[in-house]
Amino acid sequence: MLKGPKKIRERLRNRQPRWLPKFAKAVRPLYGRKQFDPIQKVRSKTLEVRLAHNEREVEAALALRYRVFYEELDAHPTIEMLARKQDFDSLDEECDHVLVIDHDRVKGNDFSSAIVGTYRLIDSETAASHGGFYSAGEYDLSRLMEYPGRLLELGRSCVDASYRSRATMELLWRGIGAYVEYYNIDVLFGCASLVGTDTKKHAEVLAYLHKYHLAPPAIRPRALPNLYVPMKTIDEIDTKRALASLPTLIKGYLRVGGFVGEGAVVDEQFNTTDVFIVVKRELVPDKYFRHFDVKKSTQ
Repeated sequence: MLKGPKKIRERLRNRQPRWLPKFAKAVRPLYGRKQFDPIQKVRSKTLEVRLAHNEREVEAALALRYRVFYEELDAHPTIEMLARKQDFDSLDEECDHVLVIDHDRVKGNDFSSAIVGTYRLIDSETAASHGGFYSAGEYDLSRLMEYPGRLLELGRSCVDASYRSRATMELLWRGIGAYVEYYNIDVLFGCASLVGTDTKKHAEVLAYLHKYHLAPPAIRPRALPNLYVPMKTIDEIDTKRALASLPTLIKGYLRVGGFVGEGAVVDEQFNTTDVFIVVKRELVPDKYFRHFDVKKSTQ
């Protein structure tokens, strides 16, 4: 349990919606901070994307994260994580968890065994009540905090190995797109990872990202001084090879106009080299808005 079950049940009982938008059907009380699920009818064949509706579904998402990050990608769990076989931190109880659900794996009314993908969404209100955004532990976010718009941090993205396909990621992003549209998010950001902590092996990819996708100064976070790893360590870059080496998730961010922050960070616990990703909604190319169910702001 994330915290005492009695406390969670009381919180869920007290969060019944007083109203719902026309498109949002009444569902079980949501686990996160929201009164209802803004992600509606995002489905393809047996797969559906929506928010977690109860603690059991969140627990299943944490277990999926553990299997992917710690058992598959060799991250280093804490003793408590190892005992619970879950990846978790203090933000998980109050944030929103986006889920990919395979309805062929649903057992009765229990969806927990059917969760095959997840994403964690943290808005400014949640971050403020928990001491800041997760990525603030690696990057100076002061420039982003000064940006006059609504912020949303994306993180802990993972998909079960059997479901890793472009179609699954596109479905997941359609769900996030609906969330972004409903809450009128202006900037999405978070840390994305290259597997492994040997930055020399990632030299070409990091140099490519720095040369071609560095964020504008006004929204360019910088790695904290004690964690900063320079990205520009080589001058000659084979662009085609660098692109081929990029993880699928980072490629996806770049396709929708994403930028990177200044400096990389080695995360020993997760066995990764992290880069900061920031996406301004107003700069996303028009062709992607219909694809991700997000309307481009005209303001």
